[in-house]
Amino acid sequence: MIERVATCRCGQLTATCRGEPVRVSVCHCLACQKRTGSAFGAQARWADDNVALSGNAKEWARTADSGNRITYRFCPECGSTVTYTIENWPGVTALPYGAFAGTDMPAPGFSVYDDRRHPWVDILGDDVKRSTSEGARKQPSLDLLGKKD
Repeated sequence: MIERVATCRCGQLTATCRGEPVRVSVCHCLACQKRTGSAFGAQARWADDNVALSGNAKEWARTADSGNRITYRFCPECGSTVTYTIENWPGVTALPYGAFAGTDMPAPGFSVYDDRRHPWVDILGDDVKRSTSEGARKQPSLDLLGKKD
């Protein structure tokens, strides 16, 4: 089984991810732009059971304009976000693409808050699913793992 390792800038906090992600997306919301210092955030999500975090992490939580509560885990030394979870998406951990070294990550299948995408940014792929700010706010709880209650 493939393993990918995400790290903070100083290397103190790491997350080892087993297998392939269950979802890969880019987000153009203003919070992701601020979090990354870029035009969008790119992230992959794995089942919680396939993510092992090691090192010391500090947590910070906020409520997104979608209404979802998001908890970020970041390195207290260098400040890099290594993982985050979304309250309305149980059982799944997200990791920013920038925390991974290498170029073997899958292409995004989703572009969210696409109406906030900078006009010079183009997320390529005919099969990329796109949603606007309004669509992101209305998005129900997602079951990315295919589990039934």
